[in-house]
Amino acid sequence: MRNPPSIILLIPYFGRWPFWMPFFIESCRCNPDIDWLLIGDCAELDDLPDNVRQQRIGFEDYCRFVSSRLGFLFAPTNPYKLCDLKPALGFIHYSEIQGYDFWGFSDLDLIYGDLRAYFTAEKLHRFKFFSTHERRVSGHLCLLRNEKPLRELFWRIRDFQRRLQDQRNHALDEGGFTRLFLWRKNFPRPLFKLVGWFNPRRRVAEFKEAFSTPNTPRLWRDGTRAFPSYWVWRNGVLRNAKDGAMTFPYLHFLGWKKSEWHALSVPPDENSASLAASHCWRVDAQGFHALGADNIER
Repeated sequence: MRNPPSIILLIPYFGRWPFWMPFFIESCRCNPDIDWLLIGDCAELDDLPDNVRQQRIGFEDYCRFVSSRLGFLFAPTNPYKLCDLKPALGFIHYSEIQGYDFWGFSDLDLIYGDLRAYFTAEKLHRFKFFSTHERRVSGHLCLLRNEKPLRELFWRIRDFQRRLQDQRNHALDEGGFTRLFLWRKNFPRPLFKLVGWFNPRRRVAEFKEAFSTPNTPRLWRDGTRAFPSYWVWRNGVLRNAKDGAMTFPYLHFLGWKKSEWHALSVPPDENSASLAASHCWRVDAQGFHALGADNIER
């Protein structure tokens, strides 16, 4: 039996760690055979698991490093511009991903469930590219096989250099990258599938909706906007209040982060670290909490 393909996720992040960082790290800890590399100038993290490494570097120094790798000046004034850089991270950080079968880009506004239960060895051997949305690249979590054509595919994004060098965020990690894999993505499903067979990149990619980003304009699994009211993370397994025993690869809480969580934007504290370490907690519009008697029991 072949070993499951190895995976490393690259996350450049500059500024201040978000308040949910202890929960993010614990969800990484419970995926011990996947590695993370956190790159940036945030405070040094304590008690990191063996599969999470922190590479500290200032924002200007990082931009100079990126410029040297790409061969042109990259000098954004806002770290959010780094989203446009995601498709190129495997090329930029080639030395860090050597020896891995897959590399990927991800965000911090996630809580990971059992990633290996979703990205199975069978699927990783079958496909070279994974998006957890059906009709676009999921910029918050995307996997690519560690092969030269995929590491350098970002060069084919339309006007990549020009768009990367201005100060505007062009969402190259989503819209720009998507166009290389999906043609006529707004076609009805049968035609969309048929067109995909004529694109060799599409044939080796999995674009499948994982329903891990609730509280956004995208409809939920049942075709409604009635999203789960809360999620429960227990020993690395993620479920929610709506979908019964179904497990999810991760929760992307973008909707709550943009709205209800604004007032919660404070540095991580000892209480959150203690709750995260309990390996059993609830996530909802008010943040992270200990489980109550009315929560999901599995």
